[in-house]
Amino acid sequence: MKSLSEIETTSKRASRAIGFPWGIAEEVGKSIRLLELFGFQGIKSLNQYYQSKNKENFENIRHIKQDNSSNKIPFCPILLGISFLDQVKSLETFKKCSFKEIAYPLLFLPFLSRSSEIVGKKILFTFDDINFLLNFNINISSSLFDTNLGDNRSSQRGHGDYRGEMERGKGLFSLITNLIMEWSFSQN
Repeated sequence: MKSLSEIETTSKRASRAIGFPWGIAEEVGKSIRLLELFGFQGIKSLNQYYQSKNKENFENIRHIKQDNSSNKIPFCPILLGISFLDQVKSLETFKKCSFKEIAYPLLFLPFLSRSSEIVGKKILFTFDDINFLLNFNINISSSLFDTNLGDNRSSQRGHGDYRGEMERGKGLFSLITNLIMEWSFSQN
């Protein structure tokens, strides 16, 4: 078991080694630390993402709109997350915001959690019928904890497998989804 400080430092260094500038690497370190703190497989997801990053291209998004679709390649979850953090005050006016095709969406989750703290509102994020309620960067509630993702749902949808074990409470979303991902600001 590594400490949260070691997780953050290792993630930051790995991000820098893969080619991200220091500022982005620091954001990745904080995000992976949050995922691990909340019981998700952040290190494993980041490792799989970086392995695929060497083989595949991912799209960067600079300006987030209400409906966001990539051009044949999925969005990079890290650059999307950083753009989201940078623009969260202006995005607050949207009731919903949709993203189509995000690679490794679990890596996007901590950026949303931190955004919830910035705007002082809960954020509801839905992915493949799994809901995540991000509560001011204090906790993440999810229907994932009541779902057995090791079943055949992914093959029934034509996505292939989830590339890894799905344990209760530890989501390893390494698939690239074609489903629309939505978030909305909760009033409660």
